[in-house]
Amino acid sequence: MGSVKGTKGAVVEGARGGAADERLRRWRLVLGGDSADGTGCALGGRDAAMDQALTALYGKGDKPQTGRDRSAGLGASAPSVARWLGDIRTYFPSSVVQVMQRDAIDRLGLSTLLLEPEMLEAVEADVHLVGTLLSLNKAMPETTKETARAVVRKVVEDLEKRLATRTRATLTGALDRSARVSRPRHHDIDWNRTIAANLKNYLPEYRTVVPERLIGYGRASQSVKKEVILCIDQSGSMAASVVYASVFGAVLASMRSISTRLVVFDTAVVDLTDQLDDPVDVLFGTQLGGGTDINRALAYCQSQITRPAETVVVLISDLYEGGIRNEMLKRVAAMKASGVQFVTLLALSDEGAPAYDREHAAALSALGAPAFACTPDLFPEVMAAAIEKRPLPIPDSA
Repeated sequence: MGSVKGTKGAVVEGARGGAADERLRRWRLVLGGDSADGTGCALGGRDAAMDQALTALYGKGDKPQTGRDRSAGLGASAPSVARWLGDIRTYFPSSVVQVMQRDAIDRLGLSTLLLEPEMLEAVEADVHLVGTLLSLNKAMPETTKETARAVVRKVVEDLEKRLATRTRATLTGALDRSARVSRPRHHDIDWNRTIAANLKNYLPEYRTVVPERLIGYGRASQSVKKEVILCIDQSGSMAASVVYASVFGAVLASMRSISTRLVVFDTAVVDLTDQLDDPVDVLFGTQLGGGTDINRALAYCQSQITRPAETVVVLISDLYEGGIRNEMLKRVAAMKASGVQFVTLLALSDEGAPAYDREHAAALSALGAPAFACTPDLFPEVMAAAIEKRPLPIPDSA
């Protein structure tokens, strides 16, 4: 029961803060009002309605509700769920609504109801809902698919607005710095860096710096400077990572100086590069779940590399390998030896590191490819470091 009370308590706390005189009311909402709650506090009006919404989801303890038990809460019918979705959006902020929706899907088995268009129109869309919809993609009736695509597109567009500008700016700067030359033409000189590099040559009597060493920008070019291969594990546990990676893939593909390839895999490998202009198409081209063959995926990526020294390969996986482990490690070692910058991300999401294969992570780290979880906000910095061939900004918790 403790985990349910903890989740419910977090929901109540997120919904309404309170001074000390509200503590008893909040405890009553958390404990649920049965004979053992000990508060003796009665609820009315908005609080009573909020309590009913919480009880519908959390009122049956840790055991998932099925059959007759479920009828005491949300029930298995679309109308009751639709009413409940409307209620929680009335009483709780968006961030809390998303938590409650995820709990409803997990605890009450409501995934099948998401196959109905009216349900999709009622839910608060977020990355986790997109992951659920992608896992249901093959079972989704045609009448629902357009609504599902609209829900996914809204989330994707919101993510692009949040991530695109900073990603482009960070990587453009990294590309410029990586292209700097030591014998620039006059109009290509980076004067700020040149002066900083020559301060030791300052002549006080002339009040000037002798620019013994010139630093310049690489000449502007429309040619591709770097090649990036995103290799994404589409096993069920990686749903959020697949969503974020697809959005970043589309952003990278929009930059003319970066050639971007996006590959997804389970036991098979699918190249979705030709769909990168629309990340929604990419997402609906994935198939969440199934086994994992990292070695096969890396073999394909390796076959696509034409300029090793200018290539960054990003493997996004929890590293639970179902293929040939030693071959996987040999491929990573061979790519690194050829000059490829190899990045291993255990997750690309806001949720921290998932469960992962620690033995494989340690083996990759020994090859100079440390594996760590990465938030979407950190990803541009990771890519910039890889492009400039400098140490990756690995989080302290990794």
